[in-house]
Amino acid sequence: MTDVAVIGAGPAGLMAAEVLAQGGARVTVYDAMPSAGRKFLMAGRGGLNLTHSEPLPDFLTRYREAMPHLRAAVEAFSPDALRDWSAALGQLTFVGSSGRVFPKTFKASPLLRAWLRRLDAAGAQFAFRHRWTGWDGEGRLQFQTPDGARAIAAKATVLALGGASWPRLGSDGSWVALLAAKGIAVSKLRPANSGFTVAWSDVFRDRFEGQPLKGVALTIGAHTVRGEAMITRSGIEGGAIYALSAELREAVLDLGQARLGIALRPDLDAAALTRRLSGTRGKQSLANFLRKAAQLSPVGIGLMQEAAIASGRPLAAFSPAELAQLINAIPVHLTGTAPIDRAISTAGGITFDELDEHFMLRKLRGVFAAGEMLDWEAPTGGYLLQASFATGAAAGRGVLEWLKRS
Repeated sequence: MTDVAVIGAGPAGLMAAEVLAQGGARVTVYDAMPSAGRKFLMAGRGGLNLTHSEPLPDFLTRYREAMPHLRAAVEAFSPDALRDWSAALGQLTFVGSSGRVFPKTFKASPLLRAWLRRLDAAGAQFAFRHRWTGWDGEGRLQFQTPDGARAIAAKATVLALGGASWPRLGSDGSWVALLAAKGIAVSKLRPANSGFTVAWSDVFRDRFEGQPLKGVALTIGAHTVRGEAMITRSGIEGGAIYALSAELREAVLDLGQARLGIALRPDLDAAALTRRLSGTRGKQSLANFLRKAAQLSPVGIGLMQEAAIASGRPLAAFSPAELAQLINAIPVHLTGTAPIDRAISTAGGITFDELDEHFMLRKLRGVFAAGEMLDWEAPTGGYLLQASFATGAAAGRGVLEWLKRS
């Protein structure tokens, strides 16, 4: 019998394994994939945004309703502690202009290799191509392997199987049914930090697919975010969209659509824009006039044309005041969310009522859960990895306490 089985070799599972191994427990990490950290490596393609440098009280608010449940874990393994941990593995970090924290190498692979070497030195074992399928009648963990079914007895278990985004990298959400069968409440998994679908006209789609919207302000209801977005063939995505994805998603789910407001020149008010647009256009095309007078990009002007078509009026019929109003209040109607397997992360998961303060499932003694399996979400910017690392460490500490008591 192994002391602890950690199921899932992502950031949460590996961090739990590290805490456990350093605490003297015999730990084996099981994963359905052929190697560890597949999704972690994918995150590294964008530079590996490990965490964020903003003050911890502000940092914690990014977890929204889940903040009270995650606070202790993040405070115990804080962004500064994560940076120190990375440095101890030979991967120094730096703070970018946006406050985001990256390894100086901008890569995930050197950090992961160093981490796996340290885990190996600490005595952690790995078993890949082991897909967890639940428990047998004797309470043993069941796995499907290339050599057939296998049953493993463990004193304690850490579940760190991720959400349901990027299933080809191992996070497919198949664990939901296994826990539901044990009476564990799981909030429905939904796409987070995802794109949304828009019924663009064929002309707009063909011309502006892949074009960025820079320096814009996006608004839904009382929520506004400044940043960038990207036009896709089926809709819109990007950092500013991801920051509003929870509000946009819930509106789509509740109402069948969401009304997103886009301000192309958020630093100029309507009066200033009206003055700029009141000059004589002469022989210039309307698009060229808008580009020069209001410094609008072609894709921004295209969005204005889309809005004008939807209103039933040609854009050329708009007065300077109406153009000024439209520039900073372009309505874009989102018709749905992008598929969950295209999302960066997922919302939903094991509800916190099912967990004690050590991340142990109240209905399954000795079984702990961490990472994206839990019912929380956060925007991109380092908050996703930070909470995954922190809850993995907290679950590892919880298992050590459990083993002492048992």
